Amino acid sequence: MKRIIISILLMSVSAMAADSKVGYVDVQKAIQATGSGKKAKEQLDGEFKKRKDVLDKKKADIEKMGQDLEKKKSVLSEEVLGKKQMELQEEMMKFQKNVAENQQEIQKKEKDLVDPILEKMKKVIEKVAHDKGFSLVIEKNGQNVLFAQKEADLTEDVVSAYEKEK
Repeated sequence: MKRIIISILLMSVSAMAADSKVGYVDVQKAIQATGSGKKAKEQLDGEFKKRKDVLDKKKADIEKMGQDLEKKKSVLSEEVLGKKQMELQEEMMKFQKNVAENQQEIQKKEKDLVDPILEKMKKVIEKVAHDKGFSLVIEKNGQNVLFAQKEADLTEDVVSAYEKEK
């Protein structure tokens, strides 16, 4: 009896699979291809460059401080040398903290810029999939989709539909 039920279930699943169309979308590529995505990338790149320039200057200052300390090391008393080394270490720790804070702020800014695009894209993907008769659309990324027919790629269709939605 169990074998009959399993056979019937397998035949039903096979029949459903035969009627189903599965597609995929490279969401990251689609976001980057849209006007909104390009604008968000420009904003992020500008913000990143501005912050990087400030951090690079601070890093150079700390390196110079370390070089100066190394040059003066032989003429400084143990007490003054220890104090200067502590100051240098404190500056390095502040710098590392500042780098971490900047990374978090950039990630938050990226999320704030990309989330609205992604929400709209999800609706567009649903519409494109429905219009083209797909019953399932998965996200293509390097780890999950091992093989897919080119005909199942809806990325370009989604980008075109997204741009028309403006």
